[in-house]
Amino acid sequence: MKTNSKEESKTYQEWFDLADSDGDGRISGNEATDFFALSNLSRSQLKHLWALSDTKRQGFLGFNEFVTAMQLVSLAQAGYELNSDILRTQVDKENVKPPVMEGLDALLEEHILTTNSNSNYKFSQKMKTNSKEESKTYQEWFDLADSDGDGRISGNEATDFFALSNLSRSQLKHLWALSDTKRQGFLGFNEFVTAMQLVSLAQAGYELNSDILRTQVDKENVKPPVMEGLDALLEKTKSLAINAPKSPPEVNATAPPQKLLTKQWFSSKSSKKLPLNSVTSIIDGLKRLYIERLKPLEVAYQYNDFASPFLTNTDFDAKPMVMLLGQYSTGKTTFIKHLLRCDYPGAHVGPEPTTDRFVVVMSGPDERSIPGNTIAVDADMPFSGLTTFGGSFLSKFQCSQMPHPLLDEITFVDTPGVLSGEKQRTQRSYDFTGVVSWFAAKCDLILLLFDPHKLDISDEFKRVISSLRGNEDKIRVVLNKADQVDTQQLMRVYGALMWSLGKVLNTPEVVRVYIGSFNDKPMDEDFVGPLGLDLFEKEQSNLLADLIDIPKKACDRRINEFVKRARSAKIHAYIISHLKKEMPAIMGKAKAQQRLIDNLDEEFGKVQREFHLPAGDFPSVENFREVLSRYNIDKFEKLKPKMVQAVDDMLGYEIPELLKKFRNPYD
Repeated sequence: MKTNSKEESKTYQEWFDLADSDGDGRISGNEATDFFALSNLSRSQLKHLWALSDTKRQGFLGFNEFVTAMQLVSLAQAGYELNSDILRTQVDKENVKPPVMEGLDALLEEHILTTNSNSNYKFSQKMKTNSKEESKTYQEWFDLADSDGDGRISGNEATDFFALSNLSRSQLKHLWALSDTKRQGFLGFNEFVTAMQLVSLAQAGYELNSDILRTQVDKENVKPPVMEGLDALLEKTKSLAINAPKSPPEVNATAPPQKLLTKQWFSSKSSKKLPLNSVTSIIDGLKRLYIERLKPLEVAYQYNDFASPFLTNTDFDAKPMVMLLGQYSTGKTTFIKHLLRCDYPGAHVGPEPTTDRFVVVMSGPDERSIPGNTIAVDADMPFSGLTTFGGSFLSKFQCSQMPHPLLDEITFVDTPGVLSGEKQRTQRSYDFTGVVSWFAAKCDLILLLFDPHKLDISDEFKRVISSLRGNEDKIRVVLNKADQVDTQQLMRVYGALMWSLGKVLNTPEVVRVYIGSFNDKPMDEDFVGPLGLDLFEKEQSNLLADLIDIPKKACDRRINEFVKRARSAKIHAYIISHLKKEMPAIMGKAKAQQRLIDNLDEEFGKVQREFHLPAGDFPSVENFREVLSRYNIDKFEKLKPKMVQAVDDMLGYEIPELLKKFRNPYD
C-alpha cells in the first residue's frame, strides 16, 4: 500500500505496532475495536470501515489493510460516505493524510517506554488506568510480583505481594475473589490492576463487595495503593539488575535476569523456568489430564462412537454456551435479539417456523454469516464434532458473528422450532434429537421456551427433552409471552405447564420456571395489572442474573462436565469389556452377539452389580443397542485395569490437587 511519504509510512508503522498488542503481525477484531475507538467514528461507520479493509474476510488486518483502514478513517472524518467505490473513484488515495486519533500521541510515548519491558498487557488494558505514570507503575509492580516470568500472577505470588498492603486475610480473600472473576486461579495484568485498585479502596475504608467498582466509586480515579517496603524492593531489584553479569550461562538456560533477581525477594517458587508443559491454570490442567489419563481409555473402547466425540483444545477454551429450545413461534430468536438489543445476521422472526436451522450466535470482528461446512472444519471453533451428522445437517447449520460485549462472554445457540401436530409428519433430513443432545453436552444452560397458547408437548418435543438426559441440571423453563393472558389465566397456564413437564422430565425436582415477556414491545399495564408487571420485571431480572453468572461459573462447569465424562467413559469401558468377555472363544459368535444385544438391559445390570456402579450413570439402553448393532463385539478390547485405575487416580487425587493449587490462596 503506497503512502505519500516516508514520514507517513513511518507513522502508520508506529500506529500498527501499537495496535498490534500481541505482536503477531496482524490486527485482530478486538485489537481494531480498541484502536479505532480513538477515531471517534460511529459504530456503523467502523462496521463499514472493517468490511472495506478486510476484503478477504480473514478476520484480521495486515499492514497494507491497516493503512487502508486508516485512510478510510481520514475520509470518514472529512465527511465522505464509506462505500466500496470510495477509494477507487472519489478520491486520490495516495493524497489521503493520516487521520486524527484522539489521545494517540500520549499512548505512543507510553508504548515506547514499555516496548522493552516485557509488557504482556493489551492495548485496551492500557486505557483503564488514569495516566501513563500509573500504567508504568502497575507494570513495574506486575513484573516484580510475577516472579517466574510467565505473564500471570499465581495464588502463591499474590500471597507474597499482597502481604505488603497490610490488609487482613479476610479482606485479601474477598479481593482475590473479586479480581479472579472467571475462577482461573491466576491474575493477568488487567485483573492485577483491578486487584490493586481494590487494595487502595480497602485501605481507604471501603467494604469490598461485588458492586464496589461499578457503583460506589469512579474506577479510573482510584490511585495506586500504599505497599509497605515496595519502593525499596524495586530499587534493590533495579540495582541488582544493573550490577548482574550480562550473560551468565545459567541465566541463558532459564529466565530473564530481572525475574531471577526478583526471586530473591519473593521466594514462593523455584527460580527455574517453568517447563513448556507446566500447568498454569485449571483449564490447562484439565487438558493435560484428558490427554494423559482419560483419552487413552476413550480410544481403547471407542467411546467417541457411542457417546461423545473426542475433546479438542477448543472444547476446553470455548466461551460458555446457552441453547434455546421450543416449538416454533415461542420467541427463541426474539429472546436473543432482546438480550443483544439489536438484530444479528440471519435472524428471522414470524408466526410460522422461520428459523429452519441451528444458528450459533457468537462474537466476531464484523457482522457476517458463516456456512456450517466452513465452521465444522475451523480448528479454532468447537464444532468439529458436528461433522458426524453429515452434510444434510451442516447445510442446516450456520454461525452468525457480530461484535457485541455480551457475545464476548456468552455464545447463544438458536434452534429450529420443534414440530407439532401435522407438521410432525415431515421427516427431517438429519438426526435432530442427536444434534440437540450434542449441543446439550456442550452448553452451560438450556432454556426451554413455551408460549401460553402452545403448552402441548408434541412427540418430537418429548424426544428432544429425552435427549437432554444427563443434563437436567442445566435446564431452565421460560414461559414467554405471558403478557398475552390475564392474571387468572396465567395461574392456570402455569399449573398446566408444570403438569405437562412433570410427565416428560421424569424428575422429582421442580424445574425453575421464568415467567415474562422477553421482547422489546412495551407491556400493556392495563391488561396485565400492577401485580403482573411487577412479577414480569422481577422474573426478567432473575433470568438476566442467571445469564450474567454463567461466565463466572464457566470454569466450575468445565470441571463438572469433565468429571461427568470421566465417569461415563469408565462405565463404558466396563460395559464393552464385559460384552467381550461374554463372547464364546470359537463357535456360535453371531448368535451370542445377537443374544447380548437383545438382552442388553440384563447385561447392564450384571455390570452394575459386579462393579458396584450407580444405575443412573449408565447410558440409554436403546441408544447403546442401536450403535452396538453396527459393531463386531468380538473385536472389542478386554478390560485394562491400569487404564481404569489411571482414571480413578485422576478423579480421586489429581483433580482435587489441581483445584487445590488454583483455589483462592486465602481460603
